Order: sequence, then C-alpha cells, then structure tokens
Amino acid sequence: MEAAIAELQKGFLDPAQIASSRMIMGLDRQLLADGTYFMVLDGEAIAGCGGWSRRATLYGGDHTPGRDAALLDPATEAARVRAMYTHPDFARRGVGRLILQLCEAAAGAEGFRRVELMATLSGRALYSQCGYEDIEAIEDARGGAPVPLVRMGKALG
Repeated sequence: MEAAIAELQKGFLDPAQIASSRMIMGLDRQLLADGTYFMVLDGEAIAGCGGWSRRATLYGGDHTPGRDAALLDPATEAARVRAMYTHPDFARRGVGRLILQLCEAAAGAEGFRRVELMATLSGRALYSQCGYEDIEAIEDARGGAPVPLVRMGKALG
C-alpha cells in the first residue's frame, strides 16, 4: 500500500498531496473481518490487493475519520469497492483488473446490482476501462493538502 501510494500517484499529485493522501487511504480492517478482501501474490510477493464492502464507508483506512459500518441494502444501494492497491512492480499487468472482477463477482453473488468506488487520479483510467462511470469529483483535504478524487459507479450483471 505504501509503495502504491508513494509511487503510482507521482505525475498526478504533488508531494504535499501524496503525503496528505496517506490520511484518507489505507487498509480498513473491517474488510478483513468481513472476508471481502483479496490479495494477488506472485510467489511470496504481494502484487496487489483490494476488496469490496457491504458497508456504507466508501473509502479510507482504519485511521480515517468519518467511517460508517452500517450495512447496505443490496436491493437499493451500491456495494463499495475499497482499498485497491497494486505494487508498482506489478502495475499495468492485469492485477487491478483481476481484483475488480473478483470484487464485482462477490458483490453480485450477494445480490448487489451496482458497485461504487472512490478513485484516485492514478486509478481512474483503469476503472473507466472496466466500465465505471464518473459520478462526482471531490477534493479531500483531511490530510492537509486537498487530494482530488472521483466517485465512480458501475451496474453489475
């Protein structure tokens, strides 16, 4: 996660924004407890990780303020794709796409008809290529400098 935040955002964010993004990104251990988090390994190396959630929080790690563990209604609300990270050594090799497919299939199996995520500028192209559409652009300055993000969504099925 640290390597992905530090390296893959270069060219999209300035150093202050990269530092700020650490406050709003990271692992949410609720995903581990819920059994909805995936890791892709190459031997013993973690190539990437990411998950989905049936809970209301759209993004952020354990340390991010404003989390909401309320369960979503699959009939009326979108599942969340969360905490997607690819190690820079494995970027643009299909790792993120594989994790998205796993997340979408698992959320669909639980009855969700739609998924949403909060994209970083560095991840937005992948999500667009995988059928996600922009919903709204925001800036999150909880870490100090404003970090641009894009809420995106996709219908399942």
